[in-house]
Amino acid sequence: MEEIQVFVILGLSLLFFIWGKIRYDLVALSALILLAILGLVPYESAFLGFSHPAVITVAAILVVSKGLENSGIVNVIVALMEKVGKNLSLQIAAMSSAVALASGFMNNIGALAIFMPVAIQLARKHNYSPSIILMPIAFASLLGGLTTLIGTPPNIIVSAFRKQTGEAAFGMFDFTILGAVVAISGVIFISTIGWRLIPTRRGSLSDEALFKIENYITEIILRENSTLENKPIKNITADKELDVKVLGVVRNKVRIHAPSPYFILIPNDILILESNTDDLEEFINKYQVDLVGDEDFLEEIVDKNEIVNTEGIIQENSSLIGQTASSIHMRSRFDVNLLALSRGNRTIIKRIDHEVFRSGDVLLLQMRRDKISEIFKEMQCYPLAKRSIKIGQPRRTALALSLFVLSIIAVVLGWLPVAISFTLAAMGMVFSKILPLKNLYSSIDWPVIVLLGAMIPVGHAFESSGAANTVTRLILASAENLPTWTLLGLIMLTTMLLSALINNAATVVLMAPIALQIASTLEFSADPFLMAIAIGASSSFLTPIGHQSNTLVLGPGGYRFGDYWKPGLPLTLIVIVVSIPMILWVWPL
Repeated sequence: MEEIQVFVILGLSLLFFIWGKIRYDLVALSALILLAILGLVPYESAFLGFSHPAVITVAAILVVSKGLENSGIVNVIVALMEKVGKNLSLQIAAMSSAVALASGFMNNIGALAIFMPVAIQLARKHNYSPSIILMPIAFASLLGGLTTLIGTPPNIIVSAFRKQTGEAAFGMFDFTILGAVVAISGVIFISTIGWRLIPTRRGSLSDEALFKIENYITEIILRENSTLENKPIKNITADKELDVKVLGVVRNKVRIHAPSPYFILIPNDILILESNTDDLEEFINKYQVDLVGDEDFLEEIVDKNEIVNTEGIIQENSSLIGQTASSIHMRSRFDVNLLALSRGNRTIIKRIDHEVFRSGDVLLLQMRRDKISEIFKEMQCYPLAKRSIKIGQPRRTALALSLFVLSIIAVVLGWLPVAISFTLAAMGMVFSKILPLKNLYSSIDWPVIVLLGAMIPVGHAFESSGAANTVTRLILASAENLPTWTLLGLIMLTTMLLSALINNAATVVLMAPIALQIASTLEFSADPFLMAIAIGASSSFLTPIGHQSNTLVLGPGGYRFGDYWKPGLPLTLIVIVVSIPMILWVWPL
């Protein structure tokens, strides 16, 4: 009975994870509470997962990662990108290699966010679509995370599971030989063949349009003497020179959905439009209309040269998520004006100031030039406009690097456990003011921390109830007459498919007990099975929702959901083909 209850709760949790309407940390927490109420998790043990070393380590790594970002270490690598030649494959190889290298030692989302504007600038400079380079560097950030213990949370969790077998936890560089071979193979593929499989979603980029969005949703208002005054909407749709779609009209605070082509426009009507930035600018000039709020915002500024229109993408942990521009009083709170909103290929059905923000949304914002960095940091958005590359202060860079290297040495030599060592490094980053105290807690991805803290007891219930044992028997039965390497491949493929739909940390918590059961039943070492799960959980190349790196480039790249599997499927197969023999060589049965 307990086993059935666990299967039902986990099944429902997976459905909610895939559905995505309820954030994954809340789903995991709900599953934990329900298991506790049913008596499948003891009340006194329900929240012990939050004190698990893996959870503490992930939090500390995120803080250290932010400190490294602030110190300018990664920007030194970024500066080298200016020396890359004109060959497109070489540019993608250089960018992907740099992102993979950085992702091995810092949070892969942070590494990707640093390199994204550089990639976009590179695309602009060499006159090709940014969609060609954004997906490759997103994939490279996942590949780079395979190379070290701290490269990605799944490695840390797998290390903790190894300790349950009576062996020492995996060390800092125990993943490196296997991870490096897989990462190098993946980077070679995406920089030679993989990028050619990615659909081009943008035209060439001009100097005036550093970053073009094809389906911005924006609002314009008809002023007196506009050339559209007393004209039907069909005059807009009939204009073959402009790609502008009228989604609705707001008159006297009442929205008219899908207005008739013969609807007559009058002054103060608000038109909700879908357009790219170039056509939108031409539309405004041609028909003498204004962006909603644009004029009011500018009236507050003495020097109009202070104002810039710039773009940013909402981070996966931004406080904007779940809010609207209206509900948070965006203008007064952040001193910005929201001009337009883009959501990749997803539909926006409300007025933009009442549209609920999501991770990966691209915002076109109007703000003071001298406050760009401050405002983006406060809003927790990544800037997509051109930004100068600061090498950083040499003293801060050297100090940050010293703290980081010392923490690695302490772990490698066995002086300190990884959780303690990196917590000390995180404290050092704060005490030395490399990372401001106010950014200490904001640098931690709290939904992931809650997910891990909740899923660890859920994973224990999955194991103790006998559910993991049942799944193990089914897998062994299906692979009864097959060689061992196919069993490893089956486990890795199952992990990959699961991580394409749900958070990879949750995937490891569910799959690791199964791997341990299989190894115990066959009387094999658990190491190759745990390594297969580590590789599979971080190889989420098939969908934009499998990992935050994929989601981060969805809007800026203009990708569709189905674009990811085109380069992602062959890359997934390459990872399996390369990693299985490497696992059996480095971690024999």
